[in-house]
Amino acid sequence: MLRSHQYYFAIALSCFISLFVIPPVLAEEVVVYSARTERLIKPMFDEFTKETGIQVKYTTDKEGALLARLKAEGRNTPADMFITADAGNLWAAAQAKLLRPISSEVISANIPEHLRDPNNEWFGLSIRARTLIYNTRRVDPAKLSTYEDLAGPQWNKRLCLRTSKKVYNQSLVAMMIAEHGEEKTEQIIRGWVGNLAVDPVSDDTRAMEFVAAGRCDVTIVNTYYYGRLMKKDPSLPLAVFWPNQENSGVHVNISGAGVTRHARNERAAIKLLEFLSSDKAQNLFADVNMEYPVNPEIAPDPFVATWGDFKQNPINLIKAGELQIEAVKLMDRAGYR
Repeated sequence: MLRSHQYYFAIALSCFISLFVIPPVLAEEVVVYSARTERLIKPMFDEFTKETGIQVKYTTDKEGALLARLKAEGRNTPADMFITADAGNLWAAAQAKLLRPISSEVISANIPEHLRDPNNEWFGLSIRARTLIYNTRRVDPAKLSTYEDLAGPQWNKRLCLRTSKKVYNQSLVAMMIAEHGEEKTEQIIRGWVGNLAVDPVSDDTRAMEFVAAGRCDVTIVNTYYYGRLMKKDPSLPLAVFWPNQENSGVHVNISGAGVTRHARNERAAIKLLEFLSSDKAQNLFADVNMEYPVNPEIAPDPFVATWGDFKQNPINLIKAGELQIEAVKLMDRAGYR
């Protein structure tokens, strides 16, 4: 048995030695709150972990629920990154002070200026074009031209639209306000409403089904809905038309992301954002949902490429958020429900 002084010496020695023992290194990780579903994000996260060794933990839910959660958690949130669809939602997160500005030459080089926040709080990662879909048996594409033209008398009782309650249409109208001002935009929206063949429908797919069935001749949808429907039934008499190619360009929106204000793993979150904007990840991020890569150097999926090239509207998408309230009020005044 150790004597008292030997016992205390042994304790002191063990404490001294422990000072020089290096603790095990914890694996680096990043925590993501995503409004995009698991099937749309997991392939990219798996590839990122394979390339960097950084683990990705993620929670998926509706954007409203995730925004409410971030607000409630405050500085105690485990989330390092927020991913969602539509610039209006990303703008709302920035306005609520849930995101932080970051600096990355890689991201700035990969993502065009009009598809990212001027304050570098959010960034587009894939493009969804909101364009025209028409019935190939009932419409001569030479008669199509612009979003604004759909308000004209030639389209009386020939137009279908998704409900104004969806953020995609709110952002479209907000961007039209940025381009035309409220007065002219309201005239256009009133023209759309007057030309409706049926009441606004619940979703883009239903609008296209109505066009295919001849209940209306043309509608406005996000292109990935068209891709899904045509893969399901290629025989449908539907085709894409790119409007406004002689002037402002096609309205585009994004799926995108930002680093949270109270991120504990900022470095890892920036690495993930850089990866998602890279050559390797861009097709993974866009192709799985039949969207377009935000990086202009990356070609779209071959099936998506068959829809043809188009010019984008270059107005910065921050306007989709800044003018969203005005857009909602305008649509209500115009009778667009």
